[in-house]
Amino acid sequence: MQFLAPYLEAIMMICFGISWPVAIAKTLRTRNVKGMSLFFLVVVELGYLAGILSKLLGHRDWVVALYLMNYLFVGFEIILYYRYSKLGDSGKSH
Repeated sequence: MQFLAPYLEAIMMICFGISWPVAIAKTLRTRNVKGMSLFFLVVVELGYLAGILSKLLGHRDWVVALYLMNYLFVGFEIILYYRYSKLGDSGKSH
């Protein structure tokens, strides 16, 4: 049953990862980060980084690509957070 482990891990990463493109699209569309938690984003980013390092230092397999993809999505969301949080309360530039 050990052969199933990477597939189950991949399913978990895909389930978690589906939310990031949706969140990014919403942030880009609304240009508003109200209600978004920078602390949460950073904690999740650190978690994905730990997963990447775990894969690179331990059991290397293709699932590392999913960790990397989610890491990049969250990193982009953090960039958007800083970009749009500077626009003020409304989230719209004047």
